Amino acid sequence: MATPSCGVMTEDVGIPTGDKLILRGLQFHGFHGVKAEEKKLGQKFLVDVDAWMDLRMAGKSDHISDTVSYTDIYRIVKEIVEGQSQNLLESVAQLIASTTLTKHPQISAVRVKVGKPHVAVHGPLDYLGVEIIRYRSIDAPN
Repeated sequence: MATPSCGVMTEDVGIPTGDKLILRGLQFHGFHGVKAEEKKLGQKFLVDVDAWMDLRMAGKSDHISDTVSYTDIYRIVKEIVEGQSQNLLESVAQLIASTTLTKHPQISAVRVKVGKPHVAVHGPLDYLGVEIIRYRSIDAPN
């Protein structure tokens, strides 16, 4: 089985394609970071999530039971970002991805982007952050 290595995808694992659930612009106050003031005062975090799954049945049936509710994924993100402090955004993103894959077996892959809009950088920016992609077949096999 192919695995991602050093940020490069091997030939049989790539960017997921097909149907997906999309959550954009989620905003929460959390206490993540390496610096003491980040852990004490906290700051705003921006999160985007894409969750790949087959949406054909939900499209045909119009029943919520044939999909994953956006609010279920929203709650996962909220609980993690507003929850226990992590040093790195990489850890925050990993927790969101692994929890989403664990709680929703219909989801085959998940992309999580976590950004900090208020960072101590001398210069204009929208945010700094990380983006990860995790696959059920590699990161949460049955």
